[in-house]
Amino acid sequence: MNKVEICGVNTSKLPLLTNQEKEDLLIEIKNGNKSARETYIKGNLRLVLSVIQRFSNSNESADDLFQVGCIGLMKAIDNFDTTLGVRFSTYAVPMILGECKRFLRDTQNPIRVSRSLRDVAYKAIYAKEQLQKKMDREPTIEEISKEISMSKELIVNALDAICNPVSLYEPVYQEGGDILYIMDQISDKKNKEEHWVEEISLRDAMNHLPKREYDIIKLRFYEGKTQTEVADEIAISQAQVSRLEKNALKYMKNYLKE
Repeated sequence: MNKVEICGVNTSKLPLLTNQEKEDLLIEIKNGNKSARETYIKGNLRLVLSVIQRFSNSNESADDLFQVGCIGLMKAIDNFDTTLGVRFSTYAVPMILGECKRFLRDTQNPIRVSRSLRDVAYKAIYAKEQLQKKMDREPTIEEISKEISMSKELIVNALDAICNPVSLYEPVYQEGGDILYIMDQISDKKNKEEHWVEEISLRDAMNHLPKREYDIIKLRFYEGKTQTEVADEIAISQAQVSRLEKNALKYMKNYLKE
């Protein structure tokens, strides 16, 4: 972040614009003067540098962040309303910050998300913020859906996709030496007591089978192999596997009824 030259730009020689020059250039920009736009961009590159300093602890290169920040700056210039009565920097900093944060979120997320899905998520987030200002409350998914004319399912999927995964061992609360992790807050519907009892009963029934039938049930239902694969593995015909499997299941069923 202490580089003098970023993306071929010598940051120690960046121009500075006076307030009057900024006002005059903004008028020219609104009139479609492309040269004035270029001059205004160059005159505000120091603003981009000051913003990307906030991300000095990230692993991204200063060059990449500078380019992304410049995109935010250009968006701010194109959308700035001079009648708002605010300084350009006040309007531009959040735009530059937003572009940098979006870039970092997209590049650092371990799960790859398509650009179209990310765009849906960003539209939904922006719409949510705007609706919240108007309604003075948290908008519902249905209201966001109507605002951006997209289905509720697509919005939910998009918002879920851009969320960074959280470790089950992420601490959420600590008191004294006791730490409460996310996994402690999640119920396990699969491994309930009745399922443990069923598993023990099935294991017990299998242990009473002859070795060959035991192997067939284990290979078929615990390792997910087909009857043909089982036949090849224990060197008998598929028809024999089918017959022995039926007999074993019948025996186990009767054993569990006792």
